Amino acid sequence: MSIGHTLLGLLEAGPRHGYDLKRAFDEKFGHDRPLHYGQVYSTMARLLKNGLVEVDAVEPGEGPERKRYAITGAGVTDVERWLTSPEKPEPYLQSTLYTKVVLALLTGRSATDLLDTQRAEHLRLMRELTRRKKGGDLADQLICDHALFHLEADLRWLELTAARLDQLAETVRGAAR
Repeated sequence: MSIGHTLLGLLEAGPRHGYDLKRAFDEKFGHDRPLHYGQVYSTMARLLKNGLVEVDAVEPGEGPERKRYAITGAGVTDVERWLTSPEKPEPYLQSTLYTKVVLALLTGRSATDLLDTQRAEHLRLMRELTRRKKGGDLADQLICDHALFHLEADLRWLELTAARLDQLAETVRGAAR
């Protein structure tokens, strides 16, 4: 996720202080990984430098002055371009799971145990996400569904790999010679 573009999109509703942006981000997108204040302010400094936001007002506060940021026309254009550009699908051609399976085979460790352990962890997380989904609002349900679909694909791969493990072991050991 592009934090800069997300903050710009939040600014389209109107000028906001950095702490308001953080709160809005965390509420809408940061359920599992809230932003740090430093991340917000460093991102806003970069957006300001790039002409995508401007300081709308500076207000005195307890401590440092509080800046209120507003999106510029260039910022609106940048968000529009980002929202209308498709994301590059990630094919995961060099996944960590595949690497671990091949290394287990190369080093004489049990690839079957590795696959079983990974399957159990995927199923544990899927149960957790399913519970979260049942109690969540629509946004949380959609986030959980996205994660669950990816985990289901991983499980299918784990099952396929387990079914082909002897063939893979033969191929890997033959290539190592």
